[in-house]
Amino acid sequence: MRTQNTNNRTTGFTLVELLVVIAIIGVLVGLLLPAVQAAREAARRMSCSNNFKQIGLSIHNYHSAYNQLPTHASGTDGRIRTPQPERTGHHSDRLDNNNNVLSMLVGLMPFMEQQAIWEQISNPLANPGGTPNPWNAMGPSPGEIDYAPWATNLPALRCPSDPGQGLPALGRTNYAACLGDSTWFSTVYRHSGYDGSDQVSAEQVRSGQRGLFVLFHTTRFRDCLDGLANTIAMGEIVTYLGDQDIRASVPNDDLGGNDATLEALRDNPIACRNWISSDRPRFWSGTVDRGFYRGYRWADASSIFSSCMTILPPNAELCGGNNFDDTTITATMSSQHQGGCHVLIADGAVKFVTDSIEAGNSSNRNVWAGGTAANNNAAGSKSPYGLWGALGSRASKETIEAEL
Repeated sequence: MRTQNTNNRTTGFTLVELLVVIAIIGVLVGLLLPAVQAAREAARRMSCSNNFKQIGLSIHNYHSAYNQLPTHASGTDGRIRTPQPERTGHHSDRLDNNNNVLSMLVGLMPFMEQQAIWEQISNPLANPGGTPNPWNAMGPSPGEIDYAPWATNLPALRCPSDPGQGLPALGRTNYAACLGDSTWFSTVYRHSGYDGSDQVSAEQVRSGQRGLFVLFHTTRFRDCLDGLANTIAMGEIVTYLGDQDIRASVPNDDLGGNDATLEALRDNPIACRNWISSDRPRFWSGTVDRGFYRGYRWADASSIFSSCMTILPPNAELCGGNNFDDTTITATMSSQHQGGCHVLIADGAVKFVTDSIEAGNSSNRNVWAGGTAANNNAAGSKSPYGLWGALGSRASKETIEAEL
């Protein structure tokens, strides 16, 4: 008699078991993905900090070589050629020189292992078929797209966390020179009477320009009476991504008139807050000033491009007006990191400053030559912007009692 084998059942997963396994894998991926993203951001943040350390070392090497800091807003000045605004943009009326608006980053090039680009800048550079031919030494306006060095993106000037790239920017930068805790006389239009070249403007510059870097002027470590370890030399900034970010653009006047004049910025640094969107507080509610965006030109000393201040706390809005000149704005520091930004201290240290740093009352008036004791903004006063402002001033005799 034939017996039936009852143990011939095939082995394998049932549908329910398979679904359970898939669900478990999905949960694990969901748990691990944020950790992976956080690890990647930590690596990018470390790389960003390392870039800043290298810039700090370059500044110290420059000072050792020349006994001064690289000048912020320097270069060449000469005869005026025919304007070509459709081709060159900002500062386009001087094609054979740069109108003395080069940033301090230009002078650092040979100290940042960028000797090749420095050789192009410091010597006449061929401009096949163009005018002038060749470009003069130190180049044309930083807005000249046909001049190769100005359009070069340098990895040493970029934070890996910032995704900005490509036109309409030229060479972007995420690192900006600190001008202190005042916007007063921070324009790069040298021939506008704001450069300290006469007695009246020199008094205004001395009282208002309180940072380690002063536009058009030579500064040295010895000028930093507050101590190098207590003074910010440079700050991190975002670059504009075309999204009306309040940290990377200034509002246009299509909402009834942006009245952020030079005096308005000086007397009320938050003069632009009426233009912030009520339901999207990181963006402007209207259009922005076209062509002038944060970090777009590493070679341009204008505040929007490569300068920063310690007035508003980190990652606050930019404030300026397009009814005077676009080189003066309340330009704080910012980053794509969560909760703060990097700063380069004058002694070479790199610190991460949180958005919640003690920054006084943001509506306080800037210190300037016409300030008064009643308003706490007389010339020589301590910074009206708390610890944050004190870190931006080089010689106001503030006592830093908090560790960053």
